[in-house]
Formats: sequence, C-alpha cells, structure tokens
Amino acid sequence: MKFTFSSELAFFLKDKEAKRNLFALLRYVAFLLAVMGLFGVLFQVIMVYVEGQQHSWLSGFYWVLVTMSTLGFGDIVFHTDIGRAFSMTVVVSGIILLLVVLPYAFIRYFYAPWLEAQIHARAPREAPSDMRNHVIICVYDSIAPGLIERLEEDEIPYVVLEEDPERASRLYLEGISTVAGATDDRATFEAVRASRARMVVVNDSDTENTNIILTLREVAPSVEVVALAERQASVDILQLSGADSVVALKKRLGQQLANRMNAMHAFAHPVGHFKDLLIAEVPAHNTPLAGHTIRETQLRENTGVSIIGVWERGRLMAARPDQALSHASVPVVMGTAEQLEALNELLLIYDVNPNPVLIIGGGEVGLAAARVLESKNIAVHIVEKDKHLEQRLRNACTKVFMGDAAEYEILLDAGIEQAPSVLLSTHDDATNIYLASYCRNLNEDLRIISRITSRRNIEAIHRAGADFVLSYNSLGVEAVYAILKERDVIILGEGVDFFSVALPSDLHGRTLKASGIGAKTGLTVIAIEYNGTTITNLGPDTELQEGMELLMLGDHEQRHTFMELYGTHET
Repeated sequence: MKFTFSSELAFFLKDKEAKRNLFALLRYVAFLLAVMGLFGVLFQVIMVYVEGQQHSWLSGFYWVLVTMSTLGFGDIVFHTDIGRAFSMTVVVSGIILLLVVLPYAFIRYFYAPWLEAQIHARAPREAPSDMRNHVIICVYDSIAPGLIERLEEDEIPYVVLEEDPERASRLYLEGISTVAGATDDRATFEAVRASRARMVVVNDSDTENTNIILTLREVAPSVEVVALAERQASVDILQLSGADSVVALKKRLGQQLANRMNAMHAFAHPVGHFKDLLIAEVPAHNTPLAGHTIRETQLRENTGVSIIGVWERGRLMAARPDQALSHASVPVVMGTAEQLEALNELLLIYDVNPNPVLIIGGGEVGLAAARVLESKNIAVHIVEKDKHLEQRLRNACTKVFMGDAAEYEILLDAGIEQAPSVLLSTHDDATNIYLASYCRNLNEDLRIISRITSRRNIEAIHRAGADFVLSYNSLGVEAVYAILKERDVIILGEGVDFFSVALPSDLHGRTLKASGIGAKTGLTVIAIEYNGTTITNLGPDTELQEGMELLMLGDHEQRHTFMELYGTHET
C-alpha cells in the first residue's frame, strides 16, 4: 500500500493534540518575529541618533537576522558602547530564542508529531477490495501469532484488527496483515470485507466479544464466527449473541491435561480421532510394555493398534521397531475403537494405584480437570492457597488442602508420595517449573502433567521433570484451526502437530523409504488415506501412488521443511 504526503497530512491534521501543538508553534514563531521586528526598530534608532549612520530598513532586519544567528559577517558594525551593548543583547537573545528554543519547539510541536503521524498513517484502514475467503482476527493476542503462522503456511489470507493506530502500524511494519480500526465499529468490518470472509475469530475479553459479535452480525450475518471464551459461564451468552462456535479454552485445557494423568489402572488415554481412527497415549509405567522394544510388544498382532510415536520425557520420538520402551515412555497409538478396547483389556490388570491424583492450583483449569477425573470415579486431591476458591473446589473433588504447595507438609498431607500423577495448573510458568522439580524429587515414579504459558519455558519445565506439557496458546490455535478445517481437535503435545497433506507429485511411484520424508524432514508418516480407506500397516516398501493423502506427525519446523521441499499444503 502506498502512502502519500496528502494522506499523512490529513491524518496529522485530524488529531486534536497535533492541532494544539501546531498552534503553539505558530504562536512562538509570531513572538520570535515580533522580537526581531523590535530589534530592527532599535537598530535604526541607535544607528541614526547614536552612531550617525544611515541604513535601509531591509539592512536593519538583515543585521538582526545575521547577528541573532551568530553568523556575524561584520559588514555592518557599531562603534559606540551603546551599540555594542545592543549587539550583545541581540546575540544572547538569538542564541536562546533562535538556536535553542526554536529547534526544540519545532521538534517537540511539529517534527515529532509529524513522524508519529507518518507511522500511524502506514497502517491500512481497509483490506484490498478483492479480498475474500480470508480469516479475520479481532485482536492480536497471545494466540494470534501461532494462528497466523498456520494460516501463512497454508496460504490462507488473513487480517488482524487493531484499534491503536501506532500498534497497528508497528504490526504492519513487522509484516503482519493489519488493518487499523475499532472492533465495535460497523465501518471496520465493512472495511475488512467481513461479509466475504471465511471466518472471524473473536478473541477479546468475554464482555468485549459480545459487543464485537453483535456489531459484526449487522455487516456479515452469515459469516462463520468463532469466539474464544475466558469463562465457561460466558459460552451461552456468546452463542446467543451470534457466535457459531464458542471455545472455552481454560475448560478445554483442563480436560486435555486431565486425560494425560495416570490413575487407578493402565489404559489408553484418547487424545483425538481422525475419521474412524482413534489416537491415544498409553503410559508404559508398570506395564509389560516397559523393557521391550516396539517390535517385541506385538501390540499390532495382539490388538491391531499401531504405535505411531513415543513420548520420552517431553520429546516425541519416531516409532522404530527396535526402539526400547522404558517405564517413563508413553507410546502414542492409533486404531479403531474396538482395537483400543482390546488394548485396554490387555492393560487393565497393570499399574493398579488406587491413591488419589493430585492437582496443584484450583483455578478454571484445575477445576475443569478435577471434574473430568471425578466423572471417571478417580479420587482427586487439590492444593490451593486462595481461600475464596475453597467451597467451589470442595464440590468438585475428593479433598481440598488449603495452603502453599511449596510447603513440604502440605504436599505430604495431600499424598504426593503415593499419588500416581500430579497436575500443575497454576498460571505462572516459574511456579510450575519449581513445582515440577520439587515433585519429581519427592516421587520419582510420579507422572507430572503441567500447563505452560510461554514456549520458551517448555525445555526448562521438561528438564525440571515434567512428562507432558500443554499451553493455553497452542490449544487455542489448534481449536480454531480444527474448526477452520472442519475436523476434530487433535492435541498430541506442545509443538507437535498431526496433519495431512496430498502426496506431492515428486513422490509418485516411490516407496516410503525412497521418499526420504523421515530422513529429510524428521516427520513420521503414520498412515495413508487412499480410495476412501486408511492404511496404517506401513513399511519401508509401502509404495506411494497418485491420489494418496499422507497423515504425519511432527513439529512446526519439520512441517515447514516438508512444505519447502515438496511445495504442498495441509488438506
């Protein structure tokens, strides 16, 4: 988008403060000209009545300007003490008024606001007129960067709305498609072509989201609206306001984390499904799986499920037949509902631990996790230091322990030494990292599940001893993208995605081994869709044919490498 002088000037003059600044600058310039005029008159008086010289009025003003600017050409001089004293007065006044105050006033009241106006004017006020099938993101929050990354990878156009012109311009200069405008203004949604959008993501606070949706529906009554809710109580209100889908992220985060906790006996924890196939995680702790290689477990022969990956202390490893499983390993399996049921029957007698699981932090996330576990008849102990939450927590779990989880006696009373799992659900990363290390030292066999806020702390909390980590932001991105792609949410772990792509033309006719997908990108091909059937029994000699769809596991960097090498996108 091009920015002209006229557009920048128009934006500058619209600002009331800029107008006041400009008026103040003009008043100072008028004062400066008045002082110079006074000096010009005094110059004539002294020259005629004291010095006895005759000079034109133009020469007088010329002398004043040259003297005040300290140039001092010396072509017109005074010879008397009165004249010299007057010259010194003019010089000092010039230094103060012309060389010090004027530049400051110019920069303060005109140049700085002008530069700011230029920056503000750089953010577009509308989307391109031909834009369609795009995604509108109402707020650039912590979820937006990850969502934008996914949209750019799949070449889906998007627009971010930003009310603050300065922040909008900064985002625009960073390469983010941004339009400046208020989300409670109908004109803003008209400017971003909301009626032709593929989806609008409403991700402000719950109260603001209601207003945004009502405003949006006036412009685009049929566009798909996905709202993110901070509280479960806001879901109904947002739906009544006009949202097609409402995602209560804190509740979902608690549910996802609860599904990763070991309790009672060993069983497969479902984490999602693709068409008629379920994806689940199976902790190997205290089961016959530990101490054997994947080939030796014979899970495919005995139950029909396929091991598609293995979690090892927070890292998802490729499922190689010769890979040994330890008590800390968590295989990721895929199969039909019947096959997973057969696996659960096989594991039912193992890892019996009737002790309650432990949740540290009884906020929205911890409460949601407790309710999921209680619905499965799993005893839950919660440690919480906020007394205002005590009564609500007592209605959702077996027992509440009020106090600081950093105190040894509190954790001991809560059963940390006997608990099969602990969930760290505080909203502070540093606290969760500290507690992960603390809990690991108190119970080496404990399965530690934790939420996290910032990606940069993922490695730290895994080093501290966490077995599984999931962030609010990653869950939000995956939840929105699943709705966009019209598929179910599949959460494997922080930074790990399950996705499908059409087989690139360069790989037609090659075997899976010859394709080099694993060697070149690090991705794991877990299944192939072909002619309406899903093939999970893959081997190095599996032939890749035109029309196939690859189902793969990997992180963002690996997926990006695949896209660069083969130039295809997620389906």
